[in-house]
Amino acid sequence: MLRSVSTDLSWEMEQIEKISRENPAIFERVLPQLWKLAPDLQQSVVIGAYLDNQISLAKAAEMLGLTRRELEQQFVEKGIPIRQLSKEDVIAEVKSARKF
Repeated sequence: MLRSVSTDLSWEMEQIEKISRENPAIFERVLPQLWKLAPDLQQSVVIGAYLDNQISLAKAAEMLGLTRRELEQQFVEKGIPIRQLSKEDVIAEVKSARKF
């Protein structure tokens, strides 16, 4: 028998958040698989984190497999605001550039 899919996911999201705090290793293992299955979700999460000042543009680009310039261009095309570089952004830029 198929279970009816609930449109109210709030309890599920609360449990996922709780588990992520209590056992982050699960998410370190599962998130890469989730991103492969739902790259649009990953992009939404990364853009949201960037807009909420949780990650830099360089980190967002790294997480999406793009260069900073490529992501910046995508943001411009989508009307997503580009933040001015903070000290933390500059440091993240240098770290990202060293990886290439």
